[in-house]
Amino acid sequence: MADTQDKAALRGEARQADAEAKRVVVFGPESTGKTTLCQQLAEHFGTVWVPEYIRGYLDRKGAPCEPADIPLIARGQMATEDELARQAKGVLFCDTDLTMTVVYARLYYGACPEWIEQIAAARRYDLHLLTGVDVPWVHDPQRDMPHRRQEIFERCRAALEATGRRYVLVRGSWEERSRRAREAVEEILGRGAEG
Repeated sequence: MADTQDKAALRGEARQADAEAKRVVVFGPESTGKTTLCQQLAEHFGTVWVPEYIRGYLDRKGAPCEPADIPLIARGQMATEDELARQAKGVLFCDTDLTMTVVYARLYYGACPEWIEQIAAARRYDLHLLTGVDVPWVHDPQRDMPHRRQEIFERCRAALEATGRRYVLVRGSWEERSRRAREAVEEILGRGAEG
């Protein structure tokens, strides 16, 4: 059954590429302001944003993530993103993507299912906003690696470079991050930065 679902997910990838909205992923280690930045960008550009599927999934599960959860998380993230893409107005902001699922699966479990890696590499995104670790750590029950944020940042950057993703580093104060992110999005939309 899983093999059939995996093949169906691979076929579904062709549909993702047909979406008209630009796709921007806010990408980086935990506790670097990704969700807040996604919300701000969506509000600024008058569109929708895709929440990180794993958060709600683990809240419902009520237990830590396990290797068997990774395919379910990947499918949920893709389905949520593709559904919200139909509602996007010109640009869709994603609070993670499958590449981040690959990064964390490798970090925690040493490997990621091959089909997820294939789809992660094939999905189309116009820009990744890579969030730096130069902001304070904020604890929450799903975060557990404050001491490894720089290592995870380097893994994130390496993953983006290995897949040839266009990315912009977003760091500094919250205001600087927001300004840099808006400028980068304006650039891919083909217009000058708006105040």
